[in-house]
Amino acid sequence: MNQDERQQLKRDIAEEIESQKRLIESLTETSKPVAPDNAIGRLTRMEAINSKSVSEAGLNSAKVKLAKLETALGKVDHPDFGICLQCGKPIPAGRIKAMPENVLCVPCAEKR
Repeated sequence: MNQDERQQLKRDIAEEIESQKRLIESLTETSKPVAPDNAIGRLTRMEAINSKSVSEAGLNSAKVKLAKLETALGKVDHPDFGICLQCGKPIPAGRIKAMPENVLCVPCAEKR
């Protein structure tokens, strides 16, 4: 990976980090507890509780992805960035671009 590709990847990761932060902010709002004294019908209340659970799962997933993206952004300039941790071969550029937080090539990831 040349220097221009690394700079573009850093910009892409930074954009994705901002996107994840906005998503986390949105999901934090929708995962607030449903008040028991809320005057909504039983079915509507059950739907609200279910929606809250879905939002919480999405929120947790977004937080994990954000942490991985921030770690990847910090490692882009290291010489071993883009090298599979398991087999030591280069990770294809398409995989790095799609999921920069991954540290394994596709064959090694499939083995896990």
